[in-house]
Amino acid sequence: MIRNFLSERLSWILLFIFLHALFLFISYVDSQIAFDSILYYAFLSSIIFLLFLIIRYKRETNFYKQLDERFNFLDESVLPQPTTPFERIVSHNLTQQTEQLKQVESKNLTHLEMEKDELLSWIHEVKSPLTAMQLIIDRIEDQSLKTDLNYEWLRIHLLLDQQLHKKRMDVIENDLYIERTKLEPIIYQEVKNLKSWCIHKGIGFDINLNKNEVLADGKWLAFIIRQLLSNSVKYSENSEISLRSYQENEQIILIVQDHGRGIDTKDLPRIFEKGFTSTAKHQDNSATGMGLYLTQQVANSLKIKLNVESVLGEGTTFTLTFPKKNEFVYIIEDI
Repeated sequence: MIRNFLSERLSWILLFIFLHALFLFISYVDSQIAFDSILYYAFLSSIIFLLFLIIRYKRETNFYKQLDERFNFLDESVLPQPTTPFERIVSHNLTQQTEQLKQVESKNLTHLEMEKDELLSWIHEVKSPLTAMQLIIDRIEDQSLKTDLNYEWLRIHLLLDQQLHKKRMDVIENDLYIERTKLEPIIYQEVKNLKSWCIHKGIGFDINLNKNEVLADGKWLAFIIRQLLSNSVKYSENSEISLRSYQENEQIILIVQDHGRGIDTKDLPRIFEKGFTSTAKHQDNSATGMGLYLTQQVANSLKIKLNVESVLGEGTTFTLTFPKKNEFVYIIEDI
């Protein structure tokens, strides 16, 4: 701030130095003027000018210091109080711009909410013809054709489900209901939903749940498991996916392990980033880069620690560590 102030007042300082230099030069060449007295005067005036700069620095920079330290630029109440005409001009313009930004932000938020509601409505409307399509597919006698259609139907269903939960992420905290939730029915239901896809790719499941009850929201936990299983099925062929649970340090741990193509070591730190797709298979246009990102976001909201280990060409293991009961202060019922 001092450097900025001196830079702003540089013309004043240079003018002061020039005038004193000119005064000293005239007194030096004019023998009628006592040079020592003029030099003493220049010294005293320099001290006074320095004190003047210090005082003006404290008074003139206070407003701009507070302005520079503002964090919420849309809150007019945190604007510093102006004390000079120029500060009043700055404050007035900032207030007007803040009001305009608030209006623009309000319009944008309203527009986004309308788009979100329209998309959610569209997704729910699409579910009806999808349900009807499933009933039609069930009546097909050609098993090969039926398997292929079920596979494509499931892909559409999973994409719509992902979009639906993506739009709900903004209000997930209001939607959560943490309770004792059984893993077995959720896992078996998700495996059942993926049946046609698994048949199509020759994939089986090995399920061993030593611990069946966890603290979670059943609906959002189902979404996490659905994303992990569909991810495992998508990148596996003619292999087995294993799910097992156990207790360690008073916490329940769920392991989802596949023997698919695996993840490159350099990609592991980025797989939960929004929009990231594999660098090894970058030409895979079917990857959206949203599934694992949303999974991580939901896991964070449920206080589930999600870790991944993978070896390229050998498979991937996801580990879900569920929270202890005292991590949810709003659990009413004593577990």
